[in-house]
Amino acid sequence: MSEPDQPPTPDRLTSLLEEGNLEETVACLDRLGAADAETRKRALRAVRNVAEEPRGSFDGLARPLSTFLTDEDRAVRLTTAKLFVTLAQSEPAAVLPAVEALADRLADDEEFYYVRARSAEALGYVAVDSPEDVTDPETLADLRIGLSFDEPEVKEKLAKALAHVALGDPRRLRHQVDSLAEHLDDENELVRYHLCTALVVVGCEYPDKLAEAAEPLQGRLGDENPYVQGRAAEALGLLATSETAAGAEFDPDDGAGTHEDPPTFLTDRLSFCQRQVASDQSADAPEGVGTIEAIRDGTDAVVEEMTAPDGDACPHCGLDLPEDGPPMCPRCGAPR
Repeated sequence: MSEPDQPPTPDRLTSLLEEGNLEETVACLDRLGAADAETRKRALRAVRNVAEEPRGSFDGLARPLSTFLTDEDRAVRLTTAKLFVTLAQSEPAAVLPAVEALADRLADDEEFYYVRARSAEALGYVAVDSPEDVTDPETLADLRIGLSFDEPEVKEKLAKALAHVALGDPRRLRHQVDSLAEHLDDENELVRYHLCTALVVVGCEYPDKLAEAAEPLQGRLGDENPYVQGRAAEALGLLATSETAAGAEFDPDDGAGTHEDPPTFLTDRLSFCQRQVASDQSADAPEGVGTIEAIRDGTDAVVEEMTAPDGDACPHCGLDLPEDGPPMCPRCGAPR
């Protein structure tokens, strides 16, 4: 057990979290601030490990944890931001007291860009269940404007956060359709995917608004990534049902044949778009297309597919190896 005036060990913090001892956990976090940077990082990583499972409640801990978002050590700030991402995924309500601190990190142009990226990601996860607590005009502006000039890693998380904001409350982005569409040609495929997803969610509630993005969405029907293509087709299918569709010309067949073996994700959405454009009600729409619920339940799986490494895993240690990688596994040294 730690001495009263000594910084807590990672094991001690883990035990307190699992026991649900809020008062002592807060006291340990207060003492942690006096420890050296390496100890602070190790302790916060231990807290994050608990949040991943989760094996304890984090109610009442967001504020004491958020003090480490302004730690003098950059690595500690990044570890803390990653912790809040993990916690926001599993227990978003527990992160609400830290929303302001996370928004401050996002808005700080001098902050390490990975800290800003992770802060944006955490805010996005909270916004799904509590949009009113995250989507004030200043934070929305920070998320949207950063798409124009931020580092690629930050832009990816900004776009992801905007998609989550839309999932929480599509109204928040209904007047931002044109500004989001300006970035549909971003070189990062995840930025394009998340922004197309945000537009689809807005279109589920406000299909007329998608007329402002018709041309950029049409351009994405030829995207090299089938998941970006699919979301663009889904958005255009929703637009086709609106009163403004008459003024928008688009051809869903532009996306056909781009891939030799397209995933079902793409073919279902092209079918949906073709059906909507032709006003064909003779067949059922593909299941799970054009609804907010399906996007909420399925978009994480899509991103996992998009980011899955090419190549094979080492049969001995499981390390993912690229197709053109070395003949020996760099981790365990076994032949491929």
